[in-house]
Amino acid sequence: MNKRIYIQQWLDFKPYQNQITTDGYYLKLSNRVKHVITTNTQSLVLQMYLQPQEMDMLACFLTSYFEDIISETNLLSSFVKKHRQLYNKQLPFYFLDEYYEDEINLQDISFLVWYFINTIQEEKFISPFNDFIVETAEKVMALFDKAWDYAPENDHLKQFYQIAEKETDFYEARAIADIILFQSYLFYPDTTKNIREKELEIIETTKAKEHLKMYLNDNRDDTLHKSHTRLLSLKGKEWAAEVIGEKHPLKKDFLHISQRIRGYFFYKGQDGENVFIEHIASRKKFNLTKKSFDQGTTLQEVDTILFMGIVRWKSEWWFSGIFFQQSFNADLILNEKNSLMSRMQVNFLDHETEGVNEILTKQYNAFLEFNNGLPIAFVPSDKIDGFIKDYTDFFNASLKLSSKKQKEAKQRARDDGFFGTKDEPENYGEVSETGLLFFNPKSGVEIALATNSAFPLPNNPYFEKRESEEHILRLFMDENISVELAMYCVDNCKSKLPFFKSGVGKSYLKDIDFLLRFWKKDSYHTKPAITFTGKK
Repeated sequence: MNKRIYIQQWLDFKPYQNQITTDGYYLKLSNRVKHVITTNTQSLVLQMYLQPQEMDMLACFLTSYFEDIISETNLLSSFVKKHRQLYNKQLPFYFLDEYYEDEINLQDISFLVWYFINTIQEEKFISPFNDFIVETAEKVMALFDKAWDYAPENDHLKQFYQIAEKETDFYEARAIADIILFQSYLFYPDTTKNIREKELEIIETTKAKEHLKMYLNDNRDDTLHKSHTRLLSLKGKEWAAEVIGEKHPLKKDFLHISQRIRGYFFYKGQDGENVFIEHIASRKKFNLTKKSFDQGTTLQEVDTILFMGIVRWKSEWWFSGIFFQQSFNADLILNEKNSLMSRMQVNFLDHETEGVNEILTKQYNAFLEFNNGLPIAFVPSDKIDGFIKDYTDFFNASLKLSSKKQKEAKQRARDDGFFGTKDEPENYGEVSETGLLFFNPKSGVEIALATNSAFPLPNNPYFEKRESEEHILRLFMDENISVELAMYCVDNCKSKLPFFKSGVGKSYLKDIDFLLRFWKKDSYHTKPAITFTGKK
């Protein structure tokens, strides 16, 4: 642990590669931080969770926080302001009677140590109230307090988080989101670590090295548009909107950047401003602005098949990701039209215009009627598929569609190229002998296994008190289980569960939404599980 931190380790937390004047100062400070976090009385506990290299990372991470506050790069302060907007307080967990925004705070450092440990490693979840976190933070705070009046601002760093007020280029906007997610200190243990691991996997497994750059670019673009951070479950575009500030005229434009549509399209022609394309699976038509696409001259034949990604920015569709074209292929077209996954690429567009909430309300009411007035049912695992089939039949019957209407709907789907999918039956019993079905008002029916003992309810014959804590933690931390189901447990069962009456369980309730965002970062924002086919 005596090895010092070197300049390349420090620059690894920066969106630039070459050392500048202030980096020498902050490198020395990083080494002093490393010394105090590895020599205090609680350092052995800290080193139980972090490898030596990760201790170096933590020292650079905390020093980068100090540099962030000094240089006003607005990263942690954006988190603080967003957290205050959501929860009416600056940070989770800690007392904030003496907390000063835009200055260094003991609570900031305690929180950042907790966040770093629980993000860089996922084997154990560490409580924010552990003594070793507080003592580590106190030692680092004392060091930063002495350096406060003398630390230099990094004006060069600040430039990377700024954008011109009248900027119209989507790629300039995308660059800031990329820097925040993949090149900033705040998300270094989170999205930066994840993208680097994935890129290394792509490099090691790609056999056609001539296509390596294309695969890497596509993965980065896809990850940029899909990833949520453990802090508040926000995307890069949302963090960019926070960092540039409330008064910046582009804030709303950042927030309105669409999901990325990646898939196969037909080329349908072009004019001076746009290339006309049609999404094969859904038959949706798009005008792709030529400001983003300079390969229009290579497109000659209508119905040439294109594979590409597109994103809506400032009411225009921009090319984003990779591009290649191929000749007409009837088998590929049929497969795309019959692919539920390909159709789901444009779900968000239908959800903007179709009556999704009305459909979900009808399904929810039918579920209540089918299940004795309750939105949750507990059944043996081998009965789950049968329960869903019976409910589906019940819901369809409740629509009271004539046989003619039903045939017309099926015919529209076939005319649209969709002939239905056949899912292989799941062997739920491999996970648990019993499970539950929950109608999520935001998405539809969902299935959860090994969680029944989180629900001491009259209609649950499978509740086991001795398993309740394990099942509650699975309910909270498993990304495949919705936030709505977790909160159904809290809202309806917390008074009956020992876990919530004392200790960490009771303390978690004060910040339960923050923690659910942390644990379920990519699934926190529940989306309707509805895909439209055969529309008139």
